[in-house]
Amino acid sequence: MTSEPDKYVLRRTTGASDAARFRIDYRRELNPAQYEAVVATDGPVLVVAGAGTGKTRTLVYRVARLVESGVDPTSILLLTFTRKAASEMLRRASLLLDGRCDRVAGGTFHSFANTILRRHGTALGLATNFTILDRRDSEDVLNLLRARLGLDKRERRFPRKDTIAEMFSMAVNKSRPLPQLVEEEYAHLVDHLPDLMQLLDLYGQYKAEQALLDYDDLLVKLRDLLVAHPTIREALSRHYRYIMVDEYQDTNLLQAELVRLLASAHANVMAVGDDAQSIYSFRGATFRNIMEFPSLFPDTRVITLEENYRSTPAILDLTNAIIARAPERYTKNLFTSKGHGSAPVCVAAENERYQSRFVCQRVLELREEGVPLDEMAVLFRSSFHSFDLEIELAHHDIPFLKRGGFKFIETAHVKDLLAHLRIHANRRDAVSWHRALLLLEGIGPRASDEIVTAVLTASDPAAALEAVPRRVVATRLKALAGLLRRLADARLTPTEQIRQVITYYEPILQRRHADDYPKRRKDLEHFETIAARYRSLERLLSDMALEPPADSVGDVLAAEPDEGLLTLSTIHSAKGLEWHTVFIIWAADGRFPADYNLHSPEELEEERRLMYVAATRARELLYVTYPITIFDRALGPVFGRPSRFLDGIPPALLRPMTLVEADDTPSE
Repeated sequence: MTSEPDKYVLRRTTGASDAARFRIDYRRELNPAQYEAVVATDGPVLVVAGAGTGKTRTLVYRVARLVESGVDPTSILLLTFTRKAASEMLRRASLLLDGRCDRVAGGTFHSFANTILRRHGTALGLATNFTILDRRDSEDVLNLLRARLGLDKRERRFPRKDTIAEMFSMAVNKSRPLPQLVEEEYAHLVDHLPDLMQLLDLYGQYKAEQALLDYDDLLVKLRDLLVAHPTIREALSRHYRYIMVDEYQDTNLLQAELVRLLASAHANVMAVGDDAQSIYSFRGATFRNIMEFPSLFPDTRVITLEENYRSTPAILDLTNAIIARAPERYTKNLFTSKGHGSAPVCVAAENERYQSRFVCQRVLELREEGVPLDEMAVLFRSSFHSFDLEIELAHHDIPFLKRGGFKFIETAHVKDLLAHLRIHANRRDAVSWHRALLLLEGIGPRASDEIVTAVLTASDPAAALEAVPRRVVATRLKALAGLLRRLADARLTPTEQIRQVITYYEPILQRRHADDYPKRRKDLEHFETIAARYRSLERLLSDMALEPPADSVGDVLAAEPDEGLLTLSTIHSAKGLEWHTVFIIWAADGRFPADYNLHSPEELEEERRLMYVAATRARELLYVTYPITIFDRALGPVFGRPSRFLDGIPPALLRPMTLVEADDTPSE
């Protein structure tokens, strides 16, 4: 006789017994959403972590939870974008728990790939002792092969080694064929495509013969290994039973494929990131990865972290409004338990000079109110947006550190421009004469010395240039002499003099910097805007010659030993950082978003995310500024309007402010 057995129901583990089972009281240490992410151990999980919501804390506690649950630490793989990030997370996990967390496999995609290829690369024909080329090494190899092919001796200048390395790398990171990449992003170099393809083939052969891998090869070869050898893929997937990926929104297509292949035996993948902070497409990262994670891993559990520990509610209300207009996103609404705080301010400045004056004055006021300089930052879309501000900061003796891009006077093309202005202003400036002359084809150091000697002893430098007995360079020297005569016109303003130099210099710029000529040309156009604030060329040149404040802090009266420096930073370089007060400058349509990113919806949406990232860097105070009058080289002064990302945001969230000059009339 058969019958159904009796059933005894086991109750689910309660919070109290859970706490008793583990050394760490996870419920007490984490907010509900963080706790949910930490205890979600099996199956695919996507943690959408808003700015300032404790993403790193969540990953650290999840590592500890897995180890406390009895998971072998060596079967946990933590992939990050910097070695420092992985080391710091595992250090914090060890402090929470014990030394077992040190045995977790943590590191970058590239370091992990290197480890696996050393063990299993022979299956692909790789030598176990292969050498890894860093970017500088890769450039040197490309330069060698470029010469072997005779590409360095063509009539038309071939791209530089660093540009070639960048193109080859981007083709891999964006998973695009080189011809497509060149046509889409390096259109001015498309005529070189046949030679570039030949060089790419030779580069691959050279690396194979010499047992060399560059950084991109590490990921490509790991992908090839996992695809071509199912047995190795299965073994690795069963060994690394729990995979965590930090900053998943910054992964490229190749990295997403690697995660999928490594998780093929279990799908225990936790991806942590924020779609609203996906801003690195220029490096190959793709927004699609985080949006399509649930499709790549069916039955994904999506957990959203929304409690912000950084910013005031007033700032979060604005950032939520900015990102809410994104057509494709994970729904989240950041909130905080902090006090409401001051509403962010949108400052309409008459022009760029007024914008710079406002920032300097407000920085000094806040400093007097007790906010240290290193707790304030000025953020901008592009490096050249801070050029005018750098000059104004020098006037106010405010020391600063610039992150991302070059300081204005450090760029080669700006130095070239200034050299021509300086020899006009001071014909005895031998250093500037040498710089201007060495830009000309056919003139080397020896010839330059002879010409400078003749010029410095002549009463008329332009005539001396025309009299140089060198037929090969006579035309070029006459062109320089013609420029000097035009600059001598006393009716020209500094802006008009700069236009004359740019017209003369443009062919030189295009020849010497063919790889990134369009970008450098924009810098020179912006220099015209800066010059408009000067009535005297002498004053302009004096300001340009000032020592960068960050390089001579001891000589700056505003600097205290323990105060630090004001931060100037591109938004890309500011991601992951925070300050008490943030100024976002040049928040004008056409500059932010930039004109060149208005042609595709994807690029425009990345610009929106940039604005969101910038605004979420602020803890207490946020100022967004834009000039009302913007100088356009082709059109002259044009009307500036706030960034379209701020359109329609109510005054309660973004308080409007205009700048007015102080009334110096004495009261009766």
